[in-house]
Amino acid sequence: MSTTRQQPPGDAGPEPGGAGAAPAVPVSGASGGAVRSLPLRSASGIVPLARDFTRQALYDWGWLPAATADRRAAAEDVLLVVSELVTNACLHAEGPEELRVGCDGKVLRLEVTDRGAGQPAPRTPHRAGRPGGHGMFIVQRLCMDWGVLRTPGAPGKTVWAELAAPA
Repeated sequence: MSTTRQQPPGDAGPEPGGAGAAPAVPVSGASGGAVRSLPLRSASGIVPLARDFTRQALYDWGWLPAATADRRAAAEDVLLVVSELVTNACLHAEGPEELRVGCDGKVLRLEVTDRGAGQPAPRTPHRAGRPGGHGMFIVQRLCMDWGVLRTPGAPGKTVWAELAAPA
């Protein structure tokens, strides 16, 4: 269901290493959707900041307030995935640089750009009863797809995840 396959540049939204100080305002996406970015490089309280930023986008795009339990669960899944991706960048990748949230009406895409060289992957075997190590397992289970984008010759990476918009 989820992979870490590489996608060609340009197929996945803005390339990593773009203007990290861009304001957190909506801009027109390539597919007619909306994309918002939030610089995280020197922010404090990064995980709650990322969740609040994403929650506001979900309100603006009509995911929230949720009219049904299924729509509420979809929004909560998005917020959990944001938390996991940003937390992983904090713990394993020298900190996040930027969060991008995009929606084209059918798919919501989350991207966290960081400075780390590592390759995120769900721990195998997954041990549900043990603390820690569940982040990418959760992402894998909740998302339609996820992966890692790298720019050749540039440090860091962008970890992306896609979730279906609620029906």
